[in-house]
Amino acid sequence: MRLTPAGNDTVEVVVTDDADSSVVASGVLALRATAVDRLGAVRSVRNLYGVVWEPLPPAVPEAVRWAVLDDPARAADLGADPYPDLAALREAVADGAPVPGLVLAGPAAAADGAAAPDAAAHTTAARALTLVQEWLALGEERLDAARLVVVTRGAATVDGARDVPSPGAAAVWGLVRTAQTEHPGRFVLLDLADEAASARALAAVAASGEPQLAVRAGEALVPRLAPVSGAEPDAEVPALDGTVLITGGTGRLGGLVARHLVTAHGARRLLLVSRRGEGADGAAELAAGLRELGAEVAFAAADAADRAALAEVVEAVPADRPLRAVVHLAGVLDDGTVTALTPERVSAVLRPKADAAWNLHDLTRGLPLTAFVLFSSVIATVGGPGQANYAAANAFLDSLAEHRRAAGLPAVSLAWGLWAEASGMTGHLTESDRARLRRGGVAAMDTDEALALFDAALAAGRPTVLPARLDLAALRAEHDGVPAVFRRLLPRTGGTSAQPQVGGAAALTRRLTGLSPAERDAALLELVLAEVAGVLGLGEPGLLVPDRALREQGLDSLTTVELRNRIGAATGLRLPTTVVFEHPTATALARYLGERITGTGGVEQVAPVRVAGDDPVVVVGMACRYPGGV
Repeated sequence: MRLTPAGNDTVEVVVTDDADSSVVASGVLALRATAVDRLGAVRSVRNLYGVVWEPLPPAVPEAVRWAVLDDPARAADLGADPYPDLAALREAVADGAPVPGLVLAGPAAAADGAAAPDAAAHTTAARALTLVQEWLALGEERLDAARLVVVTRGAATVDGARDVPSPGAAAVWGLVRTAQTEHPGRFVLLDLADEAASARALAAVAASGEPQLAVRAGEALVPRLAPVSGAEPDAEVPALDGTVLITGGTGRLGGLVARHLVTAHGARRLLLVSRRGEGADGAAELAAGLRELGAEVAFAAADAADRAALAEVVEAVPADRPLRAVVHLAGVLDDGTVTALTPERVSAVLRPKADAAWNLHDLTRGLPLTAFVLFSSVIATVGGPGQANYAAANAFLDSLAEHRRAAGLPAVSLAWGLWAEASGMTGHLTESDRARLRRGGVAAMDTDEALALFDAALAAGRPTVLPARLDLAALRAEHDGVPAVFRRLLPRTGGTSAQPQVGGAAALTRRLTGLSPAERDAALLELVLAEVAGVLGLGEPGLLVPDRALREQGLDSLTTVELRNRIGAATGLRLPTTVVFEHPTATALARYLGERITGTGGVEQVAPVRVAGDDPVVVVGMACRYPGGV
C-alpha cells in the first residue's frame, strides 16, 4: 500500500499485489481527526493473540469416497464404507476394494464421559497416539493420499456460552496437531457438538482441505489466530491481597513471575511449590530477593500431580492470608517424533501439566480466588514437530481454562511463545535451534516484553490467549502455502494476478526438463544441499560436504523430519519417514530423488506430498521447546 500526500488532510492510495498489479486505487482519500481516547476500545496489544472461529466459505462438496471406522450408524448416514478398524481397511484395499479419500475415526479418540477429565486425557491421548501410529504404519501405498479424520466432541471451544469444553478430548487435538506438522496432509481434526452433524457439513471437510474444523448446528468453522483487541497493558490484575500459590515456583521462570507479582501487582505472600521445595537449587537466593522486595515467602515440597499431597499444601494456607491466586507453571518434557512416542511417555508429560492443573482446579473451586493462571504453550495451538505429548498436555490446560470460565470461575491460560530468557526448558537452545523456531513463525521475546504480555493477558478478559512474538515474514518465506491457523494474519497474496502462482514441484519439473543425466543429478544435489542448509540454519550450502553423512553435519531426528517435508514439498514426491536414514548423504539422497523423479522419460506424476512410514529414532531432550513451564 502506497500513501501519497495530495493536499491538506488528503492522500492518494494505491494498493498492489506481489506482481505490482493494481488491486485498489483511490484518487483522493480525505482524513478526519479523531480524539485519541476514542481509540482505546479498538486498541490491540502487540504480540497478544487469540483463536477465533470463522465460518468455512461455501463450497461445492467434492465427490470423495468416505470410509468410517467402528461406527456403522455414521457410515450409513454418510453412505460410507464401514470397517471395524484400520487393519480391516488395509486388507480390503489390498484385495481391490475402492480406496477412500477420507477415513473417519471417531470412537478411537472419543472422551470417556464417566472419567474425570485428567484421567480421560491420558486415555484419549493414548488412543489417539495408537490410531495415529497405526495410520502411519499401514504399509498400503494406495492409502498414502487418504486423510485420517480424527473426530472429537468438546475438544474445541467455538462458543464459550454454548459449548461444553472437554479438556480430556482437547488433549487429542494437541497431539494430532503435532502429527499434522510432522506428516503434512495425512490428518484432519474434526470436532462435533452434541447435535447430529449434517452429512453436507461433513462433506465440506473434503472440499475445504482444512486441517482443523468444528461443526456446530450443521455449519463448518475453522480456527484462525487474530490479534487480541481491547486489552489494556496497564490495566490492573485482580487483587492479590492473600496468598499466591505458584507451582514450579523455584525454577528460573517461576522466580521471574514471582518477582513480577510482587513488584507489579503487590503480592505480599508467595507459596512456592515444587518437588524439592526450599531444597531446590537457588531457592534460598530467590527467597532472599523476594523478602527484600517486601514479600513473605513460604515453600512446599510436593508433587502437584499427587492430589493428596497438594491437598495438604492448600489446607495449610493460613486463614488470615487465604489463598487468592494460583499460577501453574510446572511441567516436564520428553520429546520425540509421534511415531517414537509411547502411551507411557505421553502420560509422563501429561501428569505434571494436566493432572496437577486439574488438582488445583478441584481443590480450589470452592475458594474465593481472584486469579487462576495456567502457563500453556503456543505449540498446543499451532503444532510443532517432536512435541506431541507436550502439545497434548498444554491443550488440556487451554480447555481447562474454558471449562472454568463456563462454570463462572476465574481462569486464563497463557499459550506462551519463546522466551529469550534461558530456563530449564530452553537453556540448551543453540542459534540453529532458535532459527528453526523462527522459521516456524515464533521468535524469542525478552523478559520485559513477556512480563508485559503477562499483564495484558490477565487484563484481556479471555480464557485463552497467546502471548508470542510471531515472525510472520519468516513464516511466509518458509511456506509456499501459509499454515491454515495463520491465514487471517497472513492473507494469501497475488490473488488477483492473471497468472496463478506456480508451486515448487512444478518449477522443479520445468527446471529438470531437457537436462542431461549429469546436469539433472547436479541440479538435484544443489536442491538437497540448499534444503539441508536451510534446516540447519547455515548461511551457505557450500559449508556442507556432499558425500559426508548428514547426521555428522548436524542433522538430528527433528531436523530430519523438517528436511523430508521440505524436499517433499519441493519435488511433489511422497517420501518415507526413513528416507534420510536410508540415504544418509546429500549425494545419496539426490541420487534417490533422481531415481524417483525419472523413469520412462518423464517426471513421476504424484499427488501433493503425503508422507507415510515409521520413524524408529527416539531422541529425548530435543531442542525444540516452548517454555510452557519449568
